[in-house]
Amino acid sequence: MASDSRTKEMLKELHDAVLAFDEDRTTELCHTVLREGIDAYRAVAEGLSQGMNSASDRYEKMEYFVPELLLCSDALYAGLDILKPAVLASGKRTGTKGSIVIGVVEGDIHDIGKNLVKTMFEAAGWTVYDLGKDVKLERFVEEQARTNSEIVAISALMTTSMLAMPKAINMLREKGSKARVLVGGAPLNADVARKFGADGYAPSAATAVEEATKLIEALKKQRQQG
Repeated sequence: MASDSRTKEMLKELHDAVLAFDEDRTTELCHTVLREGIDAYRAVAEGLSQGMNSASDRYEKMEYFVPELLLCSDALYAGLDILKPAVLASGKRTGTKGSIVIGVVEGDIHDIGKNLVKTMFEAAGWTVYDLGKDVKLERFVEEQARTNSEIVAISALMTTSMLAMPKAINMLREKGSKARVLVGGAPLNADVARKFGADGYAPSAATAVEEATKLIEALKKQRQQG
């Protein structure tokens, strides 16, 4: 088992490798993670994921453009392919589990963050219904009704596409859905999420499971009281 200082060093290197869109270095580091017994869940959540978050920040500031973002995602996916089996076998289980419908809102084809979030929920023992990207708003409503999922997670990477989020939330409410809505993506923050009518906001894949767990616990309490 690696020391805490060594783990932090590796997390920083994973972050930097993704941000530098260095696929070879990323895969090399991921093999080192497994070899040295570093927590694969943390390597994804605090290394690869944070590197992609930094790349998204640069994209928003127009320091990176679509080609750079795609190269960063290539590095991230290469690392995720190596670490995902260990993540899913890691036993990182939350006390409260549930089911979640997840997708990228209509008009947005960027599913990097959504795929990371999906992996985190799977690792935490949740049942995940993945709608993919560029999802028509009514599909969120239909899938939630079909699966009776407690959480609906909606993602957007672009400022233009995030404007569809409140429409999806309103559609869920109009259908009488009691599911909690969790939103995330580069252009959002907690204030915007509240204005959109979302129940929760996850700034990163690393925080999504924790936030969803809080939402589902509150939902269960409400049902018990009702």
